[in-house]
Amino acid sequence: MPQPLPSKEASLFRQLVKNYEAKQYKKGIKAADQILKKVPNHGDTQAMKALVLNSQGHGEEAFALGKVALKNDMRSNICWHVYGLLWRSLKNYEEAIKAYKMALRLAPESQNILRDLAHLQCQIRDYDGYIESRQKMLNDRSQLRQNWTGLAIAYHLSGNYKEAEHILATYEGTLKNAPPKTDLEHSEAVLYKNTIIAESGDVERALTHLESIMKNNLDRTAVLELQAKYLLQLERHDDAAKVYRTLLDRNSEYRAYFDGLEKALKLDRSDSASIEKLTELYKTYADQNKRNDAARRIPLDFLKGDAFRTAADEYLRGKLTKGVPSTHANVKALYADAEKKAIIEEIVLGYASEEKKANGSVNGETNGQKPDPFKQSVLLFLAKHYDYALTRNLDKALEYVDRLLEMEPKNVDYNQLKARIWKHYGNTQKAAELINFARECDLKDRYINTKCAKYQLRNNENEKALETMSKFTRNETVGGPLGDLHDMQCMWYLLEDGEAYLRQNKFGLALKRFTAIADIFEVWQEDQFDFHSFSLRKGQIRAYIDMIRWEDHLRNHPFFTRAALSATELYVRLHDNPNLANPGKPDLENLDPSERKKALKKLQKEQEKAKKAEADRRAAAQAKATAAKSEDGENKKVDTDPNGEKLLETKEPLEAALRFVRPMLELSPRNIDAQNIGFQVHLRRNKPLLALKCLNAAKELDAEHPGVHENATIFRHHLNNLKEPLPDSVAEAIKQDFASPASDADLKALNEEFLKKHSQSSEHLRRGYNVRYLMDPSSKSQNESDTQKLAGSSPSIAEAVAGLELLHAWKSDEKTVEAYREAAAKKWPQATVFQK
Repeated sequence: MPQPLPSKEASLFRQLVKNYEAKQYKKGIKAADQILKKVPNHGDTQAMKALVLNSQGHGEEAFALGKVALKNDMRSNICWHVYGLLWRSLKNYEEAIKAYKMALRLAPESQNILRDLAHLQCQIRDYDGYIESRQKMLNDRSQLRQNWTGLAIAYHLSGNYKEAEHILATYEGTLKNAPPKTDLEHSEAVLYKNTIIAESGDVERALTHLESIMKNNLDRTAVLELQAKYLLQLERHDDAAKVYRTLLDRNSEYRAYFDGLEKALKLDRSDSASIEKLTELYKTYADQNKRNDAARRIPLDFLKGDAFRTAADEYLRGKLTKGVPSTHANVKALYADAEKKAIIEEIVLGYASEEKKANGSVNGETNGQKPDPFKQSVLLFLAKHYDYALTRNLDKALEYVDRLLEMEPKNVDYNQLKARIWKHYGNTQKAAELINFARECDLKDRYINTKCAKYQLRNNENEKALETMSKFTRNETVGGPLGDLHDMQCMWYLLEDGEAYLRQNKFGLALKRFTAIADIFEVWQEDQFDFHSFSLRKGQIRAYIDMIRWEDHLRNHPFFTRAALSATELYVRLHDNPNLANPGKPDLENLDPSERKKALKKLQKEQEKAKKAEADRRAAAQAKATAAKSEDGENKKVDTDPNGEKLLETKEPLEAALRFVRPMLELSPRNIDAQNIGFQVHLRRNKPLLALKCLNAAKELDAEHPGVHENATIFRHHLNNLKEPLPDSVAEAIKQDFASPASDADLKALNEEFLKKHSQSSEHLRRGYNVRYLMDPSSKSQNESDTQKLAGSSPSIAEAVAGLELLHAWKSDEKTVEAYREAAAKKWPQATVFQK
């Protein structure tokens, strides 16, 4: 039992709890100290003080005090509950659950403890435990609808659809009076019940149930969408068509409704008879509304030949006459069809030709009058057309955009487009300068401001980019503009910033940014806690289920994958070459004794100087953070490693890499780059079975991928040259699952065959040369010579840069690297990366 307190202190304790809940931490500490002054060993007060300290950021002190509180009162449910909360803040959910269960054993009637336990079980997807906790909550308070719904959710998430539906139906049976039509919670609950029936596979019954509730349901759009979906699944096409037409009457711009209507009408886009009906269908909707874009744009997907030409001419002329800037973005998907691409180009060039004849000028002048909006739209379309990847002709694109700039030299969109063209040339310097000029044309435009920062980062101008971003950030926060960007979780900036530092070999700062992105995803995962209770209180059940399922695949987001791949590759490089962590450190082993002594002395001085500078910086940061304390006394977080030096100096880079590798392999299993880098990490960790698992997964995705050949050959070479034999069970598993290349294969001959087979692919050749080098370092000169040839034959700047990076990885001499750079510069004379 908790230790009793005198009346005055008991009142202070209640105030302490209120202060914590209101986030008045300074007052809470004061109240706790008053109690402890009178009752020094009161466990509950110590526990609450620990909770306040933890909220202020004093985690170690809070944890120590929490243990003292438990020691003073092991029978207090409050102490155990707080102990669980402290473990939860450290993301050690297993220990937190143990503490919650202990607290619940001491206070089985506590709804707060039971609720926290249930939320944590749902957080870690322990659905069996979640069902048990929700059942207890329902038994204790069966009058609350949210407890019934919570138990149904637990069964639903665990896959027990029958029991989930039974729980919801049981509650509905307890209602003496029907809920009013305006009851949003009831409306959502019955629709949620309908989705459970549908997910169980009984579509017929789901439709019957839906028709019984649709009259009074408040979410009319969702009801109609589900009805159309069920009817289509049951092949009741005529009824489905009627519902889709109803939906289109509500929103005729939503493509999904048109797609559903096509299926309901059994119209096949590959059949000529169906195309006539489709054309008539879309014409009907286009005639109903002159502003309807979808009904005019969708037919361009299935029309061909003259019919396409007529429809495209009408669509393009209408958009360009109105001066719609997004016209090219609307139609560029059609470029996948070469015939349609040619027709669109011919049509728009025809518009440009008409304008020349009408105005008698090609320089943008219209007989002394202002430029014609239609002409500007045509020129803008053509500039974007020739800048687009499938129709790229940068010289022509530049010609058209220059004509536009003659008309309006300070137009933001035109200058931005010109910057993009130079970016595609590879001239990041000129692109950054042009986009900055565009930004200066409209200093209030946030979009062009962020675009400018992105281009500056692509040009490795990190400080300039941060200054640009500071125009729209709260610069008075701790950390300045960068701190505000972290607070706002501006991931695109952090990602581009990290990649820019990586290109500059500033590895600590690069890791810092990539780690920040991983931290943001952890925050998003943690944010689920708020919704476990909020969604039930507000009755937003379907949105909650969608959120839970989205969170299950959170880390397959491109931002995380991109950052994780870069961070993992960097950690692999750190493992292979630890000196990367200290790029300025001299090679002491190869120096004479006298030179080594001088170098050591110089190094010690530099380290002492760096330590002093770091100490001064930390003191300044701490002083700034102290000055930035909020009114309630909460400390602002201070970054003790702003340059990522601690991240870079890790003694186990491969273990650090697992933080990025494991989520990728689990949640992005179809990303072949993730599988390939996972193989590299596990092979270096001496985990051959995990490496083989990644290799086999990559083979299933694309057996012809150059990375698969590289890793498979390296793996066989590794197995053939083991210093110690593998355990029998491991060796047998590898023998069964890894047959290509065979154990007795001539790996060098196989690699040469691979090079001949893929002689037209620079990426395959590059990987093959690397395999040759790794198996036989003495072949370095031959590999360098072969790689030189790729400089002028690589199809893109990115692939040419990859060849340059390969030479650096082989530690080729400056002469070889310079020769490659010069050869690449001849093919891409504008590319900044190949300029001296």
